[in-house]
This record gives sequence, C-alpha cells and structure tokens, in this order.
Amino acid sequence: MDGIADAYDRWSEGYDSQDNFTRDLDGLVLCKVAPDLEGRTVLECGCGTGKNSLWLAPRCARLLGLDFSMGMLDIARRKVREPNVLFVRQDLRQPWPVAPEVADLVLFNLVLEHMEELGPLFAEAGGALKPGGSMILSEYHPSRVAEGKGPVAMDPAGAGPQRIDNYLHTMADYVASAEAAGLALMDQQEWTEASFSGVAGSEPGSVDTRPQLLSLVFRR
Repeated sequence: MDGIADAYDRWSEGYDSQDNFTRDLDGLVLCKVAPDLEGRTVLECGCGTGKNSLWLAPRCARLLGLDFSMGMLDIARRKVREPNVLFVRQDLRQPWPVAPEVADLVLFNLVLEHMEELGPLFAEAGGALKPGGSMILSEYHPSRVAEGKGPVAMDPAGAGPQRIDNYLHTMADYVASAEAAGLALMDQQEWTEASFSGVAGSEPGSVDTRPQLLSLVFRR
C-alpha cells in the first residue's frame, strides 16, 4: 500500500488538470446516485484531491474526507475550504477515527480497487452508519479490471506513466461483504461513455458502450 500512496502523492499536483475520463464520469455518477444531503453527515473514503468534496460540501451539514495520500489531501485542503469540512490522513484498512453510528452516508469512489480485502472496510462503514444510513460505491467495473484496466498515474514532473496496483472485486464480492456488515443492496447500475452525452469528448460513432463504472447503493 505504501507504493500506491507514493504514486498518488506524485500524481496529486496534476490529477485535477489532466484528462481523465474515469475521474469525470465518477463525478457525474455521484451526482446521479447521491441522496438528498441536507442536514446530513457524510464520510468520504478516498477523497483524493477533493474532486467530489467540492460538490458534497455545500450540500451537507458535515463532511469528513479520509485518504492515505498526503499529497492528495494537501490539494483537497487548498481547494475545499468550507467550515463544515475536515480532511484526515487515514489508512482505510485501519480503524477509522469516527464514532459509531455518526454518518448518514459513507462513500467509496474509485478507491476499493486498491484494497485486497473488502470485509474490514465494509465492517467499518457499517459501524459508522446510523440505522437507515447508506453506503454508496462507484468503482471500476469488474469487467474492466478483469481485462487489466486500472488507474495509471501521470507524473506532472515528466516521469512516464505508472500503473497503480489494483484488485478484482466481483459484484458477488461487493454484495457478500456488504451483507456480512449488515448492509442490504438497494440499487445497482452500470455506467458507460454513453451514459452522459459528451462527457468523453468522443467522435460520433466512436463511443465505447462497454461498462466503465459500477455503482452500488447499500442501506444499513
């Protein structure tokens, strides 16, 4: 995991400005699947540079962003300055710095592919959620990971692209791990380049219709 954190540290300064279809699609997916956040406490796991935090912060009462990359967190803190937001460096595999049943919503966006085991993370999420709270994930579609696709860090200093380690989690893996944590599946959707007109900037007829992201909504 130290190698993954180092890769994101190096990528952090250029992450928001570089072309990244997966990043942009994930942001659009969140806008579609997130519930009403007014008055809610949100726990954002793998917040990165705050790319989604910018959208979340003005819509919720409290936002706690967790990430293991200090480089990414430095960008997030510069970018998202609302008083209801706190960013904390945290290895998600370790016990989370939150009280039980404190969150209305737990989010995982493009982070679970870096975690070999889902069970401990979902157990932490289940414990952090209030009864009736939701856990939403938006991740690389399992079919993409099975084909060898995954995040590639582009170092703004000029170093070549670096493939970041990831793990394959199937739909069944996600559901079984969530159910073991007391979470029930409420919604599942697949997202492609064609899901949002123009997001990929593709020429007519060249849009990739294969699933790119998988979103799942669970409820405690």
